Amino acid sequence: MLLSLLTGVKLTMMKKIFFLSAFILFSMILHAQKITTTFDHMGILVRDLDKSTAFYINVLGLDSIRNPWPGQRATWFKIGERYQLHLMEEKKDSLAIPAFNHLCFSVGSVNDFIAKLNKENIPYYDAQWKRNGITNMRADGVKQIFFRDPDGYVIEVNDRVH
Repeated sequence: MLLSLLTGVKLTMMKKIFFLSAFILFSMILHAQKITTTFDHMGILVRDLDKSTAFYINVLGLDSIRNPWPGQRATWFKIGERYQLHLMEEKKDSLAIPAFNHLCFSVGSVNDFIAKLNKENIPYYDAQWKRNGITNMRADGVKQIFFRDPDGYVIEVNDRVH
């Protein structure tokens, strides 16, 4: 009888340990850290690094930062507090630029930026690629324009408030 009682207690205890272990494992799975992915930088190939560097400094007003890879023909730019753009020279006759892959920058005033483009004789377009057009009301209320850099990359400039 005592053996039967001890066996029953042992099985009950094993069941409790099993269910407690399963509960702890399930809780750990539910509360596991989700991997967080954030944007860091983008690198693009350019034909003439000096010409493209001047464009991104003079037209977009980007600040260059030190390239940590000595000997690499590249210009690195700081964008905002955390992000970067890397221009890397590629000496090929033609670069395959996808039709509407684009970079986007936000400015305080699209109209002031248009004045700068006009001063530099750089054509700009609206979202339907109408010359000198402005997309005045994107679905989220943002005003935007598009233009191309010296290599043909499409650049969007908008007035989205961050």
